[in-house]
Amino acid sequence: MAQSVTPTRAPARRRPLGYGEALGRLRDAQKSAKGVSLYSRYVNRPVGRLFAATAYRLGLTPNQVTLLSAAFSGAGIAALALAAPSWPLAVAVYAALALGFALDSADGQLARLLGAGGPAGEWLDHVVDCAKITALHAAVLITFHQHFDLPGDGWLLLPLGFQLTAVLVFFGGLLTDKLTPKPPPGQPAPTPSRLRAVALLPADYGVLCAVFLLLGSQSAFRWAYAAFFAVHALFLLAFLTKWFRQLRALPASRPPAPAAPAPVR
Repeated sequence: MAQSVTPTRAPARRRPLGYGEALGRLRDAQKSAKGVSLYSRYVNRPVGRLFAATAYRLGLTPNQVTLLSAAFSGAGIAALALAAPSWPLAVAVYAALALGFALDSADGQLARLLGAGGPAGEWLDHVVDCAKITALHAAVLITFHQHFDLPGDGWLLLPLGFQLTAVLVFFGGLLTDKLTPKPPPGQPAPTPSRLRAVALLPADYGVLCAVFLLLGSQSAFRWAYAAFFAVHALFLLAFLTKWFRQLRALPASRPPAPAAPAPVR
């Protein structure tokens, strides 16, 4: 006697979200604003959210958005290094750097929307960020040497000092975050401080990008860049002190207990 076979249904495919729905989901999945400047909170993250929703509708992956961010930032940095300073160049460099920064926010937001975050994507994002930070100040050094009429060669040390400061802030913050235990799931995020968000504005990469709008005037750009370096150096001292105290307050890790000896037969 033949047995009746119950047909099985194929798993239902999830309906793609519309643009507005994707924006709503992204708005609900934002990271904490603690330790974030007003620019990142009210400009870069919202613009990145628009890019993330657009990337979702286009079917892009988070890694592809990261590479788009690298392409825009790289184009701006290359133009800064190779072209003679002018007001049109200033606008082009700023636009490329700012778009690259917004896309840098979009890749993580898209990953959270898709539930596709992982170590490889985080690694790629950090590698691109590190390359961008080091290359930007190297490009300033090149344009200082090739295109600027500097009062003295000492100005060539300025981008090197800024580069060192920026790398230490980036790596120190990244390492502190990795070494600090994460709060238990479900714990409410701490309330962000508006005063701190204002104070962090000079240390925000997006605000630094605006300095390149002054490239049309060699003197204005030099002094604005030098002022930002001085502020970043002060922030570096404050951050290093804070991070070291924060990590020193954590309990020391204990060595693993020795394995029990194997029974003698």
